[in-house]
Amino acid sequence: MVSTPNGTQAVDRAARLLTEVVHAPGSVTFTELAAATGLAKSTTSRLLLALERNGLVRRDDAGRFRPGEMFVRFAWRGGAEAGLTEVAQPYLDRLGADTGETVNLGVGRDGMVEQIAQVDSVYVIGATNWLGRPVPLHCTAIGKVLLAYGAAKLPAGREHGYAVIDGELEPGLVAVATPVYRDGGAVVAALSVSGPGTRLTPPRIEGVAAACLAQALGLSAVLGHQAEPAPAEGDGAPRPTHASRAQPLPSRAQAQREGAV
Repeated sequence: MVSTPNGTQAVDRAARLLTEVVHAPGSVTFTELAAATGLAKSTTSRLLLALERNGLVRRDDAGRFRPGEMFVRFAWRGGAEAGLTEVAQPYLDRLGADTGETVNLGVGRDGMVEQIAQVDSVYVIGATNWLGRPVPLHCTAIGKVLLAYGAAKLPAGREHGYAVIDGELEPGLVAVATPVYRDGGAVVAALSVSGPGTRLTPPRIEGVAAACLAQALGLSAVLGHQAEPAPAEGDGAPRPTHASRAQPLPSRAQAQREGAV
């Protein structure tokens, strides 16, 4: 390596590490990076930490390195959907671990919902594998979110924090979905949790929705979305609620009587 001032040498070494991460066909380990670049492990560790702090690399749940949020945001400037499932997978996995239920990521295509990623329920009785099976927008929680936030076409209506379906797609199937934003505030996908109504009961919906919102916001931040500061309580700002109502979530019997979903 050509001898250069320390600052330039550090930049060159960091660039070599970054190049290895970006060109790798998948995630790479710390040991693989140190070996590929010929750098000392202490130097590799220090430079990777700096790259991670600045969003140029990120670690998955196994501690392996991938291109960071900065690359994802750049790719999404053109509205590209490629790579969304890979970026979203850790958030789906965490939501699945938090709820134990089936988790899906869906986008709107040709007037339908297309599921592009799924994490299966830990229970024997769980939701169907929906990957590759387009379903109507109006009878899925993901579809309702895409409609409500303008990612699919719908006449103007009210916007809330999440959507719920109860038996509209299949009898006994309940689902909760929240929007995924990109930079500029556009909704590009929706994240959902689904399961049988015997587990996703009305008292449990609020907690599941909160978990879904948390992971959707985390994924949105990776895609470049900057969430607005949370409003102070009592200032009249709307809170996340049932997608079709501003009132507290009704009981299932009341919902069936009134046609709420």
